[in-house]
Amino acid sequence: MKIDTIRKNFNQNEFINLIGFESENLEERAIKLKLSIREELLNNNGSLHGGVHATMLDTILGMTIRYKTKLPCTTINLNINYLNTATSDEVYATGKILRQGYKNVTAEGEMYDSNGVLLAKAIGTFKLLRQ
Repeated sequence: MKIDTIRKNFNQNEFINLIGFESENLEERAIKLKLSIREELLNNNGSLHGGVHATMLDTILGMTIRYKTKLPCTTINLNINYLNTATSDEVYATGKILRQGYKNVTAEGEMYDSNGVLLAKAIGTFKLLRQ
């Protein structure tokens, strides 16, 4: 899968657009997602909903794996530790591969706000969808 194809798929994905994820960086070496916090993304406590954290981390891990392997993938398992609430109006996520096998990849992601506060960490296992 070519980088341009991955970039196009990201930009045309209706779910990604619905949530509001933006690509801060879609380069092969470093991928970064950005999300501007909106009222409809908040929970009853007025903080960013945990499901948004999970979605953002799952998305950045999948994108990181696609960029590095040039293969589509699907989530097998995702573990998240919620650490802090956001202290700014924007949040970011980055990911990196911890281990890559022929069939599966394990990756780690971090989500933080624009003040540098670490909000959540995730480790996920993804299946590579080889043809």
